[in-house]
Amino acid sequence: MKALVFPGQGSQFVGMGEELYNSRKDIKDLMQFANEVLGFDILSLMFKGTDEDLKKTEVTQPSIFIHSVAVLKTLNGQGAEMVAGHSLGEFSALVANGVLSFDDGLKLVSARANAMQEACDANPSSMAAILGLADEKVEEICSQIDGIVVPANYNCPGQLVISGETSAVEMACEKMKEAGAKRALMLPVNGAFHSPLMQPAQEKLAAAIENTKFRNATIPVYQNITTTGVSDPEEIKKNLIKQLTGPVKWIQSVQNMIKDGATHFVEVGPGKTLQGLIKKINAEVMVSSAN
Repeated sequence: MKALVFPGQGSQFVGMGEELYNSRKDIKDLMQFANEVLGFDILSLMFKGTDEDLKKTEVTQPSIFIHSVAVLKTLNGQGAEMVAGHSLGEFSALVANGVLSFDDGLKLVSARANAMQEACDANPSSMAAILGLADEKVEEICSQIDGIVVPANYNCPGQLVISGETSAVEMACEKMKEAGAKRALMLPVNGAFHSPLMQPAQEKLAAAIENTKFRNATIPVYQNITTTGVSDPEEIKKNLIKQLTGPVKWIQSVQNMIKDGATHFVEVGPGKTLQGLIKKINAEVMVSSAN
């Protein structure tokens, strides 16, 4: 059984999508339409911008979404039976299973990115990757720190990203090292994604989602918050809103997809991050990429 999975923030690169743009007229039309929807020339930033341009949240998120949906078009809906996306990637997954149209998805991604950037600017906050420490220990240490710091991304066994106020994240990193973590690395992001500090962004995204048409899913999406297959549009909406302040449970989502029959995961979009994570979650399954 085939599953399509879609990457999130961090998989962007300069030149992303340019080859696709030049490969087919329907993809060129789709990508030019993205410029119209957004009201600025995002394609020039994707194709010829700098790393710094692409690191801005309000550019990164739409760029990855556009690239992922363009790649999806090349697959012509080849027989997948379930989809999932890592954080931002969940929006690409919802285009793949017919819940969102491309332009509605892009508008939501742009609204989400802008709201997240505003929330980041309002609070000195950051994230850190904790390597080689049991999830339960990471959770326990986070709960003991003064200030806001929470588990944010359950990426694969032995890799959990934490998120929160910068001082609390730094303190947690020291405690993690003392507890035996192989590494505790501050990440080059200027915000606490998937933490309570995203509450203002969540409220703005909720308003945008409520004004967007969500259709019935053709195949289930395994959402970051529930980790189980969901097809009901109202439930999908609720989970998408909760995702901004809640953790990305990628390990649990992949495990549930495998339990429900997934044997081959295809990463659709820029980079190969998810393939590496999935292999660490379960070495038996087949992984490949479409990019």
